Amino acid sequence: MPEGHTIHALAGRVQDAFAGTPVRFSSPQGRFAESAAALDGACVESAEAHGKHLAIHVEGEQVVHVHLGLFGRFGVRQHRRVDRGEPPTDLPVAGQVRMRMVNRTHVGDLRGPIVCELVTPTEWREVRAGLGADPLRDDRLPDAVRDRLARTRRAIGAVLMDQSLVAGVGNVYRAELLHRHELDPHTPARDVPAGVVTAIWDDLVRLMPLGVRTGRILVSDSDVERAEALIAKGGTGRVRPHYAVYRRHGKPCPRCGETVVKETMAGRNLFRCPGCQR
Repeated sequence: MPEGHTIHALAGRVQDAFAGTPVRFSSPQGRFAESAAALDGACVESAEAHGKHLAIHVEGEQVVHVHLGLFGRFGVRQHRRVDRGEPPTDLPVAGQVRMRMVNRTHVGDLRGPIVCELVTPTEWREVRAGLGADPLRDDRLPDAVRDRLARTRRAIGAVLMDQSLVAGVGNVYRAELLHRHELDPHTPARDVPAGVVTAIWDDLVRLMPLGVRTGRILVSDSDVERAEALIAKGGTGRVRPHYAVYRRHGKPCPRCGETVVKETMAGRNLFRCPGCQR
């Protein structure tokens, strides 16, 4: 499932491609047909992300709420039919496209989301209210979330993946940051020192914008330094990431040499080092 930085990057692409322009909405697959008809021809105002949820704001107090889930894809690209002065209606369709957006310059095709619905701004605010703090929106961990973490007996490894507490964090950031801070994923969240909670949050606030910029989940200091150096020179910063534990089960931990293990926690694969994550 795409992590939060991927959805924030997608929101940026939708914003750049469609905001401020009239858009032809359609549903070649048919499952979004009624809502697409209501939107067709309206101007897109903006796009935003909160955690793994995308919202496309359209004139007339309309919001397209999207959650890609495990298999969803939303491709945004330029098309070449800009000479007609209006969005083309005959661009070829490949695959099962739930929602298509077309303006004079771009086409966006949404396939396989678990959520694609037309809602009101109030309903979108209700969705957001049920989501946790987003490191790409909140520089500081809200006190309400910190208090909930301090009270829960649930394992910190499960809590970090709970989108109602921390929105946008996925398996890679969880595995690598818990290893970075030498924290056993099974530790009850209330037993994690407040300073460690703050340090993990600060890491997310620092690293996830780099993920938006590069399209890569970069965690190690060396990867981050190389990416930032490339960006400073005008490059993309897309370096090949190196991980300490994520998908490295059966291999030695680069810090202590103990064999990295893979387990299951809250229905997701969990990677950790039993040697130094104590």
